[in-house]
Amino acid sequence: MTVTATPTDEPERLGATEAASTRASRAVHRLLPTLVAALSGALLYVSFPPRTLWWLALPAFAGLGWAVRGRSWKAGLGLGYVFGLGFLLPLLVWTGVEVGPGPWVALVAIEALFVGLVGAGAALVSRLPGWPLWAAALWIAGEAARARVPFEGFPWGKVAFGQADGAFLPLAALGGTPVLGFAVALCGFGLYEAVRLAADARGGRSVRRAAVAAAVALVLPLVAAFAARPLVGAQAEDGTATVAVIQGNVPRMGLDFNAQRRAVLDHHVKETVRLADEVRAGRAKQPDFVLWPENSSDIDPFRNEDAREAIDRAVTAVGAPVSVGAVVESDDGRLLNEQVLWDPDKGPVDTYDKRQIQPFGEYIPLRSVISVFSSDVDMVRKDFSRGSEPGVFTMAGTRVGIATCYEAAFDWAVRDTVTGGAQLLSVPSNNATFGRSEMTYQQLAMSRIRAVEHSRTVAVPVTSGVSAVIMPDGRVVDRTRMFTADSLVAEVPLRSSRTPATRLGTAPEAVLVLIAAGGLGWTAARAARARAARTGERSPARV
Repeated sequence: MTVTATPTDEPERLGATEAASTRASRAVHRLLPTLVAALSGALLYVSFPPRTLWWLALPAFAGLGWAVRGRSWKAGLGLGYVFGLGFLLPLLVWTGVEVGPGPWVALVAIEALFVGLVGAGAALVSRLPGWPLWAAALWIAGEAARARVPFEGFPWGKVAFGQADGAFLPLAALGGTPVLGFAVALCGFGLYEAVRLAADARGGRSVRRAAVAAAVALVLPLVAAFAARPLVGAQAEDGTATVAVIQGNVPRMGLDFNAQRRAVLDHHVKETVRLADEVRAGRAKQPDFVLWPENSSDIDPFRNEDAREAIDRAVTAVGAPVSVGAVVESDDGRLLNEQVLWDPDKGPVDTYDKRQIQPFGEYIPLRSVISVFSSDVDMVRKDFSRGSEPGVFTMAGTRVGIATCYEAAFDWAVRDTVTGGAQLLSVPSNNATFGRSEMTYQQLAMSRIRAVEHSRTVAVPVTSGVSAVIMPDGRVVDRTRMFTADSLVAEVPLRSSRTPATRLGTAPEAVLVLIAAGGLGWTAARAARARAARTGERSPARV
């Protein structure tokens, strides 16, 4: 028997269908901001090296702006955290190459909290006039915080470090990484606001508001970057120097290379001697000085005669002073990550001890607590100690500033070598632990930003690649391949003038943090006035 719906059944069925459609629509409405935040974070990651898609940072911030605008601070906190996960999880995956996913996930979970707080603040200030300005300043405030805490900070992933090939790059010379990152975030948030106002335009006033927003948030940073271009140059001010960068390579990738310390040293000796042979044969120019990478001699040359003789042999062969990366134990028992200036006639004549050492890599903070949860802390059997003075070597008459590996991520650690008189910068690094990951390209981009920021040539000697020579305008003029023994010889300009970024130091960052605080203060004041007004409306009239 066939049952047909009666006319009275039809409205009920239609009502049920409409209710199901409404529920689905509400679910999509709730999930869409989370999805957009996650995808926008991933888009920001894609804008970073080794890709040259720097401009993707703009739609990434536009997506974050769409997700948080007009929402509560709690919603902004969650959406900002999701954005941070989408960005930092793929960006920092190299931190788990050798130690597994646990440390990688833990690091990202902590660092994304700072991005979550930025999201909360951006949601609050999104109700203010000109909110992209306040939101962009909040982003820089978040970067400033995570560059300092916890464990003295982790500034990896600053937006500025993804802009080495971008149109905003000259701003690094104007105000350093904070101003460069601020311009990118402002353009991104402004892009969304301009599109939103244009879409909502109903009259002349709205159209004008959209045009003003677009001009201020989109055009002004680009104009500023164009105006800053005269600050970027590669002309020699103090003559030139011929620098050699040695990449000796390591026997194997990964942490095992530390168990083959002598082999790593021998590789760098061999490559330096090979370069000396090339010079004698006329196939390479005689270098004024030579730069070895971090950890090129993990055998203490002050305590091991074999290591000392091997380094002496290489330095004598090349006939130029060499900066040697060594692990050294001081007379008082401290372990130091040290650069040793080795003269071909006098031997070791100066040292620089790395000051910004890497937590969980070179020392274990809260060792007794963390050892309860993980035995991996035993991989760092003895903590490294910190140096206290900037490293500036005088090599064949050239003042060479040293920022060892991880230090290149910290604004202060590079700047004070320049204010200390450096005419050229060296960033000796050891990336062998991280295999063929993107880490080495991310770090190379940092050095390119530093070159423009301080208008200095930057040489990057790395144990296993990518080593490079970078001009003061950020151009890479020569580079090696990964896990290949090689040497680079280049005549580079020496400079002593200081950019505005060098002279101003942390002042631009402090101003942007104050702007962020001003936006939050204005939001709080408006909320207080609104509460007072509501209270006054509910109070009974006095007779």
